Amino acid sequence: MKVRPAAAADADAVAAIWYAGWRDGHVGHVPDELVAVRTKESFWTRAAQRVADTTVAVAGDEIAGFVMVVGAEVEQVYVASGHRGSGVAGTLLAEAERQVKAGGHDEAWLAVATGNARARRFYERSGWTDAGAFDYPASIDGGSVPVPCHRYVKQV
Repeated sequence: MKVRPAAAADADAVAAIWYAGWRDGHVGHVPDELVAVRTKESFWTRAAQRVADTTVAVAGDEIAGFVMVVGAEVEQVYVASGHRGSGVAGTLLAEAERQVKAGGHDEAWLAVATGNARARRFYERSGWTDAGAFDYPASIDGGSVPVPCHRYVKQV
């Protein structure tokens, strides 16, 4: 497996992973208003717009997962279902931490939907600390919707 910056040609694979993974971890744990606007098409649009923020993990000849980092925030970490449990997530998270540090930050942070127990366990096993509950302002068409989350932090 190798990790590299995403290219425009990766956007379709990133979108497919993001859409499936987001639904796995968020439906039933975020407001219905957000689920309604996170259509399949919206993930393809967003993935294409976010190529510059995206790093992909490549296993063989396929995109196995991706991470998006902006400033000190690790915004998205997703692994294709066929690669879960293979170490891809840990590799991507370590790369995200490296990017945050390289950007001049001492602490990385991320938000996890309160009900996403699988993700919360993963971050805790990876040395991240639950800094408490808060409402993450998820962007939707010209505004935002508050999503009940936990803020996880790690010194980098």
